[in-house]
Amino acid sequence: MRTYKLTLCSLIVACATSSAWAQMMAPSCNPQERQVLVGVDSTDPVCEGEPHWNARRPIPWQVFAQGEYVGPARTAHVPEYRLRVGDDLDFVYRLTRQQTTSPYRFEVGDKVRIESLTDPDINREQDIQPDGTITLLLLNQVHAARRTVDELRTYLEEEYKQYYKVPAITVTPLKVSTKLEDLRASVDSRYGTGGQGRSSRVTPEGTIQLPLIGNVPAQGLTLDELKREIDQRYAQEIEGIEITPVLIDRAPRYIYVLGEVPNPGRYELTGPTTAIQSIAMAGGWNVGANLREVVVFRRAEDWRLMATKLDLKGALYGKRPAPSDELWIRDADIVIVPKSPVLWADEFIELVFTRGIYGVVPFQGVNISVNRLSNF
Repeated sequence: MRTYKLTLCSLIVACATSSAWAQMMAPSCNPQERQVLVGVDSTDPVCEGEPHWNARRPIPWQVFAQGEYVGPARTAHVPEYRLRVGDDLDFVYRLTRQQTTSPYRFEVGDKVRIESLTDPDINREQDIQPDGTITLLLLNQVHAARRTVDELRTYLEEEYKQYYKVPAITVTPLKVSTKLEDLRASVDSRYGTGGQGRSSRVTPEGTIQLPLIGNVPAQGLTLDELKREIDQRYAQEIEGIEITPVLIDRAPRYIYVLGEVPNPGRYELTGPTTAIQSIAMAGGWNVGANLREVVVFRRAEDWRLMATKLDLKGALYGKRPAPSDELWIRDADIVIVPKSPVLWADEFIELVFTRGIYGVVPFQGVNISVNRLSNF
């Protein structure tokens, strides 16, 4: 009997190591060929289902040799990133210094010089007041905001003709684009982090806040779409400014792994993560875990709840090389590794007999003779 067991164990070990031994001992003179191992590719065509170990074929396993830890330049995680609540953004402000297609119109806060060749007493420098006016000799309050240089000069010429035959008025802008300068001052960071910019975080309502234009919808937009939206809003208020949004930090993504795992809890998603990787993050699985019915709960875009079951036992025990159940985990997914039926039964016995009936009625003094029962 002992000889039979030893022979059986030897056969099992030989079958398990034959493939690895063949790869190690296969003669090869080409160093590149030594990097080719026998394995399974999940994209290999199969008649039905998923490829199994019997579909092994030579695969270039170590293309980068000692640089495998860097890995290849894989495809992008998503075709385009769309902003979400909690994302941190920096907005870089830049003066375009492009010629405008329409004449400049004075704004509140601009400074102008009014001069007359006829009467030097008219000459003065004026700041456009919050009500849009300036104060001039003989004319008192004159509305200047939203007028061009030619419009203001023509208006003053007509008004001063009441007092002078040839007023000869000249209007010279001394300080313009005051609103733009105020905006630059509000985002000036040259004495802090440097440059001209503003930081903002996407709020729970999906918006960001920027000077002068207030709340701007950002949820679900790409950076290019957000830039166009902001530039259009600023163009309605002010000209000569361009804003570039920069994603500084993504909102944290979390998954929740619980059940029969050593370290249940919440884990942050820092990159693409699969179902097996999520279990590894929780420390693996406990003895008695039902790996054939791992449950994944998921919230869709409209927050409705979805769920599925995964059979990961074959993959975790090395029986399935390309498991179709090894799906990608999404933000806010809940991965539950349930108990096996044996643990369910053990828990039932513990609750009912140890803590339940026998906890209330200990049945002291009651002995059951096995010998007597065997006589029946």
